Amino acid sequence: MNTHPNTLSRQLGAVLMVMAAVCAGMWIAQKDTRAAVKEPEAVRALEQQSEAFKYVVKKVNPAVVFIEVERTLPDARRRSPSPFGGPEQFGEEPFRRYFGQDPRGPRRQQMPRTPRRQQGQGSGFIVSEDGYIITNNHIVSGMDEVNVTLSDGREFLAEVVGTDPPSDVAVIKIDAQDLPALEMGDSSAVDVGQWVLAIGNPFGLSHTVTAGIVSATGRSGRGITQFEDFIQTDAAINPGNSGGPLVDLRGRVIGMNTAILSQSGGYMGIGFAIPINMVSWTKDQILDDGTVTRAYLGVVPQQLTPILAESFGVGNQANRGVILAQVVEGEPAAEAGLLRGDIIVELAGMSVNEVGDFRNRIAMLEPDTDIDVVVLRDGQRKTIQVKMGERPDNGLARSQGESAPSPELGFAIQELTDDIAAQLGYTGESGVIVTRVEPNSEAAEQGIRAGTLVQELNRQPLDSPHRFHEVLADAPIDHPLVLLVRDGEIARFVVIRPKSG
Repeated sequence: MNTHPNTLSRQLGAVLMVMAAVCAGMWIAQKDTRAAVKEPEAVRALEQQSEAFKYVVKKVNPAVVFIEVERTLPDARRRSPSPFGGPEQFGEEPFRRYFGQDPRGPRRQQMPRTPRRQQGQGSGFIVSEDGYIITNNHIVSGMDEVNVTLSDGREFLAEVVGTDPPSDVAVIKIDAQDLPALEMGDSSAVDVGQWVLAIGNPFGLSHTVTAGIVSATGRSGRGITQFEDFIQTDAAINPGNSGGPLVDLRGRVIGMNTAILSQSGGYMGIGFAIPINMVSWTKDQILDDGTVTRAYLGVVPQQLTPILAESFGVGNQANRGVILAQVVEGEPAAEAGLLRGDIIVELAGMSVNEVGDFRNRIAMLEPDTDIDVVVLRDGQRKTIQVKMGERPDNGLARSQGESAPSPELGFAIQELTDDIAAQLGYTGESGVIVTRVEPNSEAAEQGIRAGTLVQELNRQPLDSPHRFHEVLADAPIDHPLVLLVRDGEIARFVVIRPKSG
């Protein structure tokens, strides 16, 4: 059956009208749905927080610098490797018998001396308009060249003004003027839970910004530096962030990013920053005197635990403080009358709570000043005035059997006592402790420092200085010495070639 064209037109028009009505209905429904969805207050709050972050970055970024360092390592004479081992494996006599040569090998077997270049990188931040920059000691110490790149791309060769290994703080300077300088905050006012930003150059990625919160304060006993009072943060910190600033939401520096706690070598949620109050104090001493001088009491403190407080009969008088596990004879504390077992509850008018904080406050006092120390002795409060001494370079007690520096090795050692082990975080370990390192010695170039634990010498375990010298005396003349050393939680092998004569 044929359909008249007019009829088809009417039918098509009807269909189009229905479709238009449906589309209109859908549009109205969508419009009504959109009108019903209101922007939550939380979104606006997050946008405000984002604006705060952007404000901080714009304020801080220009004063953050990228640091690249380089040095030439001592010449190394390398032997051609043998698939059969060497005299260290078989002994010298069998080596002569079967191979018919001196175990040290003829000169033609030795490869020529070849200099090696060591490179590294990190971060820093400008603290004065005329070019002073703060960074970590471990970035610039011992380096031949320190190059600084500003946020605007300008590059400078920097001078190392001064370093302080015990706190891992260094001051460097570039020849420039009218630079943006960061505002220093007050790290004593930092609270757990507050927002912070870390800015630096992780993996060479210039001016990377990460955000997080302060997850803890007063962290110590990590074995990273001799003086530890770290701000802990979950803002992502990675290799290359060291030396960069940790800032609050007003752009004020509250810490210098220094280390991470990691089992992989990368970020795992915990980073540490040196409080800016400690950094600034160290920086001022370097700029004023060229070195850092710290006060010294001459004690080995131990944390007062509830069990110790009860054992010493002061459980109802003190639940925080430090107990003196050792008072070194002839040092300021002993001269003033402090005794082993005294519990220090106040220092210079301020309460004492933690060992780390106690040690840092002592160090930041002026030598030769008189301070009041309040102790609990036999359950009675007693105030003792102590004239502070000057801290020895190695930071360890000076009358605990230190050996003279070995001319062959370039460092001195002493017994690892229980007190020193507790002080340096080596409880339960064995070995000998390094107390002094000769400047420019191979030991210093290999990173050995005061406080390093030497656990093995030529694969022989060490338990006393006497054993150390026994193994050293038995070592073949002119042979490299292999040491197993430990700094904090990191153990490594170090090879030192003894000096002859």
